[in-house]
Amino acid sequence: MNLSQLNAISPIDGRYRGKVSDLSNYFSEEALIKYRVLIEIEYFISLCELPLPQLEKFDSSLFSQLRGIYQSFSANDAQKIKDIEKVTNHDVKAVEYFIKEKFDALGLQEFKEFIHFGLTSQDINNTAIPLSIKDALSDVYFPELTKTLDKLKELVIEWKDVSMLARTHGQPASPTRLGKEIYVFVVRIEEQIQFLKEIPNAAKFGGATGNFNAHKVAYPSVDWKSFGSKFVNDSLGLYHSFPTTQIEHYDHMAALFDGLKRINTIFIDLNRDIWTYVAMDYFKQKIKKGEVGSSAMPHKVNPIDFENSEGNMGIANAIFEHLSAKLPISRMQRDLTDSTVLRNVGVPFGHTIIGFTSTLKGLNKLLLNSDKFEQDLENNWAVVAEAIQTILRREAYPNPYEALKGLTRTNDVINQQSIAAFIDSLEVSDIIKNELKEISPSNYTGI
Repeated sequence: MNLSQLNAISPIDGRYRGKVSDLSNYFSEEALIKYRVLIEIEYFISLCELPLPQLEKFDSSLFSQLRGIYQSFSANDAQKIKDIEKVTNHDVKAVEYFIKEKFDALGLQEFKEFIHFGLTSQDINNTAIPLSIKDALSDVYFPELTKTLDKLKELVIEWKDVSMLARTHGQPASPTRLGKEIYVFVVRIEEQIQFLKEIPNAAKFGGATGNFNAHKVAYPSVDWKSFGSKFVNDSLGLYHSFPTTQIEHYDHMAALFDGLKRINTIFIDLNRDIWTYVAMDYFKQKIKKGEVGSSAMPHKVNPIDFENSEGNMGIANAIFEHLSAKLPISRMQRDLTDSTVLRNVGVPFGHTIIGFTSTLKGLNKLLLNSDKFEQDLENNWAVVAEAIQTILRREAYPNPYEALKGLTRTNDVINQQSIAAFIDSLEVSDIIKNELKEISPSNYTGI
């Protein structure tokens, strides 16, 4: 059976495949195999550059051909490795045998035992997976996040002068501006991006139990710790974790997943706020011809994009949380639980990307309902009480808070006229009265 949108078990590979297909270049089985090949080839080249005595005569002009093995890596190559794995029952060993076949084809048989020399499979996995995550962040995650962030920044400017009634505890509160409220989310996201970019893309590289045992016994005079750090840091552009057990301790990766989860949580907060504003009629939504909002109620235009984003972000966060909680824990020098868990690392990335695109789609549909903003402000003149009592405090007026509390905590209508009448009753100068009367719900918005 060929995989299709209709028979895929996961919606990432089915319904939403078109939104996340780019991630397959980093998190699919084929991608993992390609990254393993890349690591093995670059490791061999680094051994030549060291050089190990037996590799001194290796012709460096052939490096480009070796790199071509992973640069031109194809689905057929991946299938060859999977076929080898059926025999070896070991995925990384299958990669080694595949590269050795390539060396045979290039007439490099005398050098092929230095492929995977002194390594354990986790030296390959714990560099391939961090490298794939790093590339996915750079090539897919940040560009998709930036699209939504840029849209939010546009709305900050577009709505910077839109006064709105704030609500704390769901109740009318000191007015604010819509652009500023969107800006809160922009700053929160940008700060988390900064934290995210400071987390090292850490990788383990040090042999069966992290001590370069096999390397040292074969070539005791080589500074293998220095070699390993140079290979991971310089050749791969990652951060060398040392010391380790057989596996990377995943502390930095856990921090990364927690950071990604926090950004998603901010998006969930944004989605819920916008959803609520739509429910309050602050926003209308653009209608696309032919679309149906409800199968039963023809009038409805539902905020489905924000709901879709919230749901996908929630799934992503549940998996990110499991990854960050589980990966740093491994029995003694290693167990295999990290391996099967890491095969799912692309899943939360997929749901996150769906969340970004859905939020962006929803934002692009919003139509400002200015009348509703103005109506809510006009219906809530009581919110200027804070301003009035603060100025009265400045003027040393006796018990100003209590005076305003008595005015506003009644069932009487509080409007511009009743506020003006209250101001006129105050024993303050006409200058202060005029100052107080200049305050309105639409202009009492702070900085």
